Amino acid sequence: MFHCLARDSADLLVGGAGASRSKHAWRQVYRAVDHGHTRKACADGRVISQFPKAIEDFANAFVTMQKKRHDADYDPYSRFTKSEVTQDIATVEAAVGAFRLVSASDRRAFCAFVLFRQRSV
Repeated sequence: MFHCLARDSADLLVGGAGASRSKHAWRQVYRAVDHGHTRKACADGRVISQFPKAIEDFANAFVTMQKKRHDADYDPYSRFTKSEVTQDIATVEAAVGAFRLVSASDRRAFCAFVLFRQRSV
């Protein structure tokens, strides 16, 4: 999910593979996606609820899967069954697939939301 979001951010903000784009700028945007900031943004239901349902589902799955990844990486007592992991893979694949079907303008807005810190007006 993280790399899907990073790739979409770079493609939608700098330009896709067929575009005349700066490799440096594309890589900079790709690498700008921060795990912690993205999780926090995805957990902001007040804002996330304003996006199409597929983006809302993607954001919710992102938060859930990041927690599971942290548990797997850092909690030696954490255990996952094969069926749980299989279900998680299916959940991620469905969320990513639905996310990719959302309009480019809505995905671009979501990418901007998770990339940039919100400032009051």
